[in-house]
Amino acid sequence: MIRRMGIAVLCTLGLVASVSAVAARTTPVKTESTATALFAGGCFWCIEADFEKLPGVIGAESGYTAGTKSNPTYEQVSAGSTGHTEAVRVTYEPGKVSYAQLVEFFWRHIDPTVKDRQFCDSGNQYRSGIYWQNAAERTIAESSRDALLASGKFKEIHTEIIAATTFYPAEEYHQDYYKKNPIRYAYYRKGCGRDARVQQLWGSK
Repeated sequence: MIRRMGIAVLCTLGLVASVSAVAARTTPVKTESTATALFAGGCFWCIEADFEKLPGVIGAESGYTAGTKSNPTYEQVSAGSTGHTEAVRVTYEPGKVSYAQLVEFFWRHIDPTVKDRQFCDSGNQYRSGIYWQNAAERTIAESSRDALLASGKFKEIHTEIIAATTFYPAEEYHQDYYKKNPIRYAYYRKGCGRDARVQQLWGSK
């Protein structure tokens, strides 16, 4: 099994390269014409990369949420003792893509059938989740899950759907990792079997 950063050599190399060679990243600013949504789908490098390809999404920021420790570090979260999961905060334009479409897109880029893991990464910190910020988002997320179950496609869905709590942005070297370290990222993603499993579950995108 390919292990993640702090465990794997390739990720340690990514830390050195990104800190020394990459300029600071600007987080998208929320305005009246934009909104945010919170999701967890295992490796935040991967789910960030997926969302940033979706038209209407301004950007996705890797971070930690749904845990108990304030201002956690990657090392603390990856140890599995903070209760946090690797997550992304998606900034999007509701006039171009709806929250319901984000939820639909999210499902089709994760494996909702497993508990406390995603693909090659296992542990509570890799659980999947949708973190609603208001009643409308809750209704959309829960209805979407219920529709999937009613369809018979899955017998169980382990993705948690709970109220959003504080989102803590991850360290700078994690942001846009797929752009900063494309070769290492591609090696990790392929080796983890993410796309092969997604295709098995959902078919071709």
